[in-house]
Amino acid sequence: MPKKIAKRQEEESEIDMTPMLDIVFIMLIFFIVTASFVKEAGIDVTNPAGLTATPRSDANIFIAITKAGDVYIDNKKSEVEKLKVEVQRLKAEAPEGSIVIQADKDSKAGVVMKVLDAVKGAGVQNVSVAATRQ
Repeated sequence: MPKKIAKRQEEESEIDMTPMLDIVFIMLIFFIVTASFVKEAGIDVTNPAGLTATPRSDANIFIAITKAGDVYIDNKKSEVEKLKVEVQRLKAEAPEGSIVIQADKDSKAGVVMKVLDAVKGAGVQNVSVAATRQ
């Protein structure tokens, strides 16, 4: 008789790991999906300062313009002439949200205007230029 009691105690001490694994996989999928919606520019620029700068929470595509006039989108260098097609492709992947142009404070206004024209030409109306609040 003592053997049956010992065996019953062993069976009750098992832990079912299935619910914990389900939660881990759901969290993993959540983080993968949310991380793929933000398209970073790929480089750091020094934003100009502004008194009325406000944070933008719905931005999901960033376009960077360097001091030398190079344009970066989605971690790669892009030509201004091809920017319209790139923006249309990225906007089709994530239609909600907005685009932020991160122009270096020493970049030329002509390049910024060309980028802005390309973004507007791609059909995007919600565009902002990044600035640092003073």
